[in-house]
Amino acid sequence: MADSEKAGYKSIALDIAQRIVSGEIPVGSKISGRSLLAGQYHVSPETIRKAIGLLKEENIVSVTQGKEITVISNRNAYEYITKHNYLKSVYSLKQDLQLLLQEKQNIDRRFESILTEIMEASDRLQNLKPYNPIELKIHSHSHVIGMTIASLQFWQNTGATIIALRRGTNVSISPGPHVVLLEDDVLVVVGEEKAFEKTKQFINRPR
Repeated sequence: MADSEKAGYKSIALDIAQRIVSGEIPVGSKISGRSLLAGQYHVSPETIRKAIGLLKEENIVSVTQGKEITVISNRNAYEYITKHNYLKSVYSLKQDLQLLLQEKQNIDRRFESILTEIMEASDRLQNLKPYNPIELKIHSHSHVIGMTIASLQFWQNTGATIIALRRGTNVSISPGPHVVLLEDDVLVVVGEEKAFEKTKQFINRPR
């Protein structure tokens, strides 16, 4: 038996055991047939058969002659994943990663869409359309942390205009003068080419 095949069905057995412990697959419930499981995990029915065989040996599931798979013990499932020092299998981790990547893509698309709408629809920016917006992150040493946009006299000191502020996953469009700037905030500014460098120096100036 190839090492990759062996690792594959063991990983699937661990993943199913983890799902039983978490309550996703409760005790007494029936697990889908081998062909459906094979589709979920993208492996052959034979690999699924071996994974279910491992769970049966550990008295986690029972298998009738009609091939019906029933969950019989979540305690044995917990002992199984503990014994193998597995809190999450490769499949669960891969699923989490896919969800995070999808969330990131959605945030990036939303941010790009908002910037496009601003550049196309805002009367305030009619004369600034030739200039592309740039992003500037506020670092931990910056003197602007804890200060409002108004108190910094941002436009007077830089010649640039703040069109958006990104804080984590939240985006504020045209933040008002009383917004307090924090570490790791990302300012989206527009202005002439010289204003960009001036703004960068202004933002990064230490306290």
